[in-house]
Amino acid sequence: MTFKTIGISKEDSINIITLNQPEKMNALSAQMMEELIKALDQIKKDKEAKVLVITGAGKTFCAGGEVAEKGISSIAGERSAMENRENLRKAQKITLGLHNLDIPTIAMVNGSAVGGGFDITLACDIRIGSEKARFKVAFTSIGLFPGTGGIWLMPRVIGVAKAAEYLFTDRLIEAQEAERIGLLNKLVPSEKLKEETVKLANKIAKGPPIAIKLAKLQLYKGLQLDFPAALEDAAVYETITWASQDVIEGITAFREKREPLFKGK
Repeated sequence: MTFKTIGISKEDSINIITLNQPEKMNALSAQMMEELIKALDQIKKDKEAKVLVITGAGKTFCAGGEVAEKGISSIAGERSAMENRENLRKAQKITLGLHNLDIPTIAMVNGSAVGGGFDITLACDIRIGSEKARFKVAFTSIGLFPGTGGIWLMPRVIGVAKAAEYLFTDRLIEAQEAERIGLLNKLVPSEKLKEETVKLANKIAKGPPIAIKLAKLQLYKGLQLDFPAALEDAAVYETITWASQDVIEGITAFREKREPLFKGK
């Protein structure tokens, strides 16, 4: 499938989506949102995909939606409530699609991630950023409710108190602070951003696919369960992995003091 506003590449079992309109700071236009929805659906169906990396071309990760692209006064005057709702639904499909992917996802944050762009990074499992990474809620400073999932996602990443601070003040989060509060898993020099991100993606991709997918499922589902219910689910998931060939390979490799070769079977 050919895309005009994003790029998709594949390095072995690692898929990389690049928001590719640097002249517009990779703002989430209607076309880009539609293409991202299709790309995520394509990756969801890819049986060989083990990790997804998402990043932005140029100096910006993503400047947010059309509010950032056209200006709030223009949008408020041009679009009906129905059109605004439909546009928001598209953006929500992106963050929900990322969150629901059964493979690990990594945001490679090369620059500013604002509004909906910030929420895209929050919807990923892991965030690696350079010193040029910046994060901003953006919605509340122009009187908008953050409708693309950030309010639900942010406290799960950095805690309720910090999420409240950024949501209420819309203060810019610089890269060093983002690492300190756990928003960024790792902060690396910009010239090593892709190298370090791909290194991590490769490490994950070499792991046992069944166990990792089930671990991701329990990681998020478990946030909604009490401990006894989570243990019941864990018993089911561990039973599934005990029946896999990957466990045999993992134990054999451990005994033979070699790297395991997992196949997801």
